[in-house]
Amino acid sequence: MQDIRLTAIAMACLALFPSYATAFWRLPCRGRSGLARLDPIVEPGEVSSHAHAVHGAGGFGMSSSQEELRNSDCTSCAVTEDKSAYWAPALYFMHTNGSAQVVEEVGGMLAYYLLYGEDIHAFPDDFRMLAGDPFQRNFTWPVPDPPKSEWTGDQASQKALRQKAIGFNCLNYEKAPEDSLHRHHMPDKAYLDAHCTDGIRFELMFPSCWNGKDADSHDHKSHVAYPSLVMDGTCPEGFETRLVSLFYETIWDTYAFKGVEGYFALANGDPTGYGYHGDFMNAWDDGVLQKAIETCTSDSGVVEECGVFTVQSEDEQRQCQFPIPSDIEHENCHMHDDGLPGGMPVEWGPSRATMKAPTTTKLITLPTISIGDISIDPNTLLDNLHAPSTTEAATTAFTTTSTPSPTPTPVTSTIIDPITEEIIYLQRDVVVLCDGNGETYSTSTGPLRTVSSTITTIMETSTAVSYVKKDTVPEPVEPEQAAGHARRHLHHRHGHGHN
Repeated sequence: MQDIRLTAIAMACLALFPSYATAFWRLPCRGRSGLARLDPIVEPGEVSSHAHAVHGAGGFGMSSSQEELRNSDCTSCAVTEDKSAYWAPALYFMHTNGSAQVVEEVGGMLAYYLLYGEDIHAFPDDFRMLAGDPFQRNFTWPVPDPPKSEWTGDQASQKALRQKAIGFNCLNYEKAPEDSLHRHHMPDKAYLDAHCTDGIRFELMFPSCWNGKDADSHDHKSHVAYPSLVMDGTCPEGFETRLVSLFYETIWDTYAFKGVEGYFALANGDPTGYGYHGDFMNAWDDGVLQKAIETCTSDSGVVEECGVFTVQSEDEQRQCQFPIPSDIEHENCHMHDDGLPGGMPVEWGPSRATMKAPTTTKLITLPTISIGDISIDPNTLLDNLHAPSTTEAATTAFTTTSTPSPTPTPVTSTIIDPITEEIIYLQRDVVVLCDGNGETYSTSTGPLRTVSSTITTIMETSTAVSYVKKDTVPEPVEPEQAAGHARRHLHHRHGHGHN
């Protein structure tokens, strides 16, 4: 059954590009080399804020370089001369109990190498780039896309082209295939359940116009640009050097969750798809990619037809895994009980996402203090401070206890060192999913996170009347009302391709 399904996928893929590129090959990466919070381009040397599905070199790690990738002893892709790394955020299913389960890939990932334009160059040494914007949560251009012959002005700007380079293809092999890159948002679960029986294909086109000098840039984007039609077209001024075009495809088995309550979200906290993105780090063996560009000019897309490559079996591809760093080796990115890995919040937009995970504050255990007949446990005071709900302000109650009347004999005051305590106000997000009629059909809750905190000091003395003096507690910052509203997207069959 798996072989039949992959054959259907391959036939559908072949229909995408024949009229747009005279030559291309499709690089299968049947194995996933890892699923982890790593991103050596954006967050080198650190644990990444969100989880990525990684394909390619077995030497991938927290601070990978081209040299380290080239020295890998394996790759999860078909061509052994290619130790490049290809990665993008994983897709998760958000259960109503707050857990996040990774959606299974179907057939791994495909990396298309498309020979658009003339005088095409291989990626230079140490080359790396990004496509997409992880903070994006809306689409600011006409829907559906106008015919490409009408793309002028702002429609042809780099800002517009970057957003149009993302696609979500609803798969049903019993019906005619959709055009690639025609839908720029991820359909909601109701639509996926009803129409996408073979899952959803994520599509990402990378820029192919280069400034001819920089292997990278401060934002990992500014050294490259899109041609005027995203895939093909004219390169803008200053970026006339044409690189081989790179296009990612990953199929996710969303239909496995048909009928299960919940919703889908990318690992970067994106339930819309507008924030889909991908990374590429070049590590082809020296000279191999340029030779393939010049000699492998078949329009079949079959990688085995290129005699430049050594192609390994699918089993060999699946065996390649990179070692998980010790910092995160115990993190389960496949089934995460408390929301998305890394505590990444789900943000529905349309404003740009913050992608800020909640911070953790440690509470200090304070000793119990006794003075005369008074015994004070500061920890009990803290326990009586409850987190506010999203609709009610937090209040703090105080009680005063009197000591027995003093005797006529002199008393000696005893001063206790001040004890500092921290009062923490917490918030939990509640996501409410509604259908097209405004009826609620699912709710889910996120993890507790800190809204605000305040430091107070307890000062205790022993005199004629013992007392506890406590500073006034300021009102907490009002927590934001957290409720997500998932709108059902209507399905339109657009009668245009890459025209």
